[in-house]
Amino acid sequence: MIAVRDLRVDYDDVCAVRDISLEIADGEIFGLIGPNGAGKTTTLRALAGLLEPTYGDILLNGIDISTHREEAVRTLGFMPDSTPLYEDITVEEYLDLFAASYGIAPGERSAAIAKYLALVDLAEKRKAMTAGLSRGMKQRLLLAKTLLPEPRIVLLDEPASGMDPHGRALLRDILRQLGAEGRTVIISSHILVELSEFCTSVGVMQRGSMVVSGQVEEIAARLTEQRVWWVEVLEGEMPLLEMLDAHPLVGSVSREGDAYVFSFAGGRDEGSALLAALVGAGIRVTAFGRRKENLEELFLKIGAKEVS
Repeated sequence: MIAVRDLRVDYDDVCAVRDISLEIADGEIFGLIGPNGAGKTTTLRALAGLLEPTYGDILLNGIDISTHREEAVRTLGFMPDSTPLYEDITVEEYLDLFAASYGIAPGERSAAIAKYLALVDLAEKRKAMTAGLSRGMKQRLLLAKTLLPEPRIVLLDEPASGMDPHGRALLRDILRQLGAEGRTVIISSHILVELSEFCTSVGVMQRGSMVVSGQVEEIAARLTEQRVWWVEVLEGEMPLLEMLDAHPLVGSVSREGDAYVFSFAGGRDEGSALLAALVGAGIRVTAFGRRKENLEELFLKIGAKEVS
């Protein structure tokens, strides 16, 4: 768990992070969103204990980083947005070097290295020189190095940078696995489509301030009274459109592929009642549900216009 209270970081006369407070529970995958220069990297470096804040409290798993730094960061893994690799050693030697620095016992290193090389799909590259890896492979190797000591808190700064679609799919699966294991993950990015697929909560930063943070569903509910739902039918399209048009909670309706998409001012109970009404009217519904909030749309609703 991560708890931050009134965190501020100044560089001379520039305020990079301004009075941020947030809590991220075990098992959360927290997306730190914002344009370049918003303060995301500074925030992560402060959480990792790599720079001293001007003031504020940071607790990692209940341990105050200002008074017990070494103990606090012992269960933390940090992957910066730009990390050079030692290029005169093999992939296996690189991980073995860090396994030793993490205090992993000599008899356990080989198994640990094999585990995380397999996780990031680099097992076949274990004897390859790191200099010969593609940029995406280097990112995956850095991820393996970050996870090697089994950290309970994982901080990732733009980890998908340079990854191909295969690498990004691997990253998505790994993050979901980390969350399922109860680990706390913060991943920063300005590529919102990536984060939409796996984040359970988000924080939006602008000019060093946290504009809003919390569960994606909660933030969306605060920003708009209507949500987007969708329905697919095998037959009965005309009765479906007539019922949607007459329903007091349904707004605009449009067609997207095989689905009808509509704004809906109700919650789950009202949505369940609508589905029951459609089926009761003899409409053969094959799929029905609420569409997950698109983070880019959410970002724009909040007012951050500089998403790249």
